[in-house]
Amino acid sequence: MSFLLNIDVPDVAKATTFYTEAFGLTVGRRFGADFVELNGWPAPVYLLTKQAGTIGAGGDRRRYERHWTPMHIDVVVDDVDAAVARALSAGAILEAPARDAPYGRIAMLADPFGHGFCLLAFSARGYDALLGSS
Repeated sequence: MSFLLNIDVPDVAKATTFYTEAFGLTVGRRFGADFVELNGWPAPVYLLTKQAGTIGAGGDRRRYERHWTPMHIDVVVDDVDAAVARALSAGAILEAPARDAPYGRIAMLADPFGHGFCLLAFSARGYDALLGSS
C-alpha cells in the first residue's frame, strides 16, 4: 500500500504558490486548470479546486476559514524555526509558536485555506522519549 494527499482549496494557483514556497515542493503534472500534482514529500500532494460551500464528504459543506479536522499533516523538518519563517513568508498563519517537547520541537500553523499543519523536528529519541522507562 501507499498513500497520497489530496488538499481541497478554492484557488489552485494560490495554493500551488503557497505549497511550493512554504515547503519547496515542485509541480509535477497539471490536470487542467483545477488540479495540480506536487512532488517532494514521500507522498504526492494533489491540490484540487473545490469552491467554498460545495458539498464534501458526509454532506459537509467546504469552508476555508480556519476549521478543525482531526487529521492533519505533520511536516518533519530539520530546523523548525527556519521552516516556520519560510512558511510564514509564504502566507501561513502561526497558531502556536515553536516549543520544545520531549520528542523534539514543534510549531502549529495553518495554510491560507484554513487547513492546520505542524512543523516538527524530532529529538534523537523522537517519540520513544514518551515511553516510560522499562
